[in-house]
Amino acid sequence: MRDRALCLTVALMVGCATTQAFALDGSAETPADAKTPLSNFTNPLQALRQGIAGYRAGDVKSSVEAFKYAAANGNPLARWKLGKMYADGDGVPQDDAKAFEYFTQIIQSYDEDNRSIRDMSVVSNAFVALGVYDLNGIANTDIKPDPERALEMFQYAALNFGSADAQYNLARLYLDGANSIPKDVRQAVRWMALAAEKNHKEAEALLGHMLFNGFDGVARQRARGLMWLMLAKDAATDQRDAWIIDLYNKAAASATEADRQVAILYADDKRHRN
Repeated sequence: MRDRALCLTVALMVGCATTQAFALDGSAETPADAKTPLSNFTNPLQALRQGIAGYRAGDVKSSVEAFKYAAANGNPLARWKLGKMYADGDGVPQDDAKAFEYFTQIIQSYDEDNRSIRDMSVVSNAFVALGVYDLNGIANTDIKPDPERALEMFQYAALNFGSADAQYNLARLYLDGANSIPKDVRQAVRWMALAAEKNHKEAEALLGHMLFNGFDGVARQRARGLMWLMLAKDAATDQRDAWIIDLYNKAAASATEADRQVAILYADDKRHRN
């Protein structure tokens, strides 16, 4: 995915209700609209493939039908596709509660002792998506803001999957503080740096901003901060990234020539290491 000290919007902010178990026991209930798929398919994998093909061809109705069949039969990627479609209102009515249910199915069906490498990204993303729902809650539902639960979700994805999105969200939680989660700038910078090293542009931009200007105990490192802002600016692709460009422009306007030259050297070195 919030204006405070840094006046930024978390673009990726897309958890489980406190009554749901964190144990990955496969006990998640299937959303009501997925219990009776409209058509018969040979098997979940065939349905998934048909759903992907239909989605790419713009046939959303058939893709949703196929994804629902695959999801009802335990396919995590189909559950992720449906969750994202409902979260974004992509071809279906926007419905965060349904998205929440599909993401919950993914993590509750995840078996730590029998991991599928193919599904790791889907599971990791589901933890992050649920963490954001936990953080913000869902209006007019029983899913209320629960920062502590969000912290658990982000930590699990960050530590077990190395998710840059989870690391960034952890950094934001520690940077802002929430309820019983105290503000901890040192922890925030640590997680932000880990995400930035994985080319997470929002993390690069915030880390660069903090280092360039110095922030709440973070020592000023103008050249290194400008380097991160340069990398974030180069990765900015659409209007949602306007805040990244703005941060870079402000830093570049006050940077010295020496700052710029050293930042370019740092940036070249970082690109060569990737």
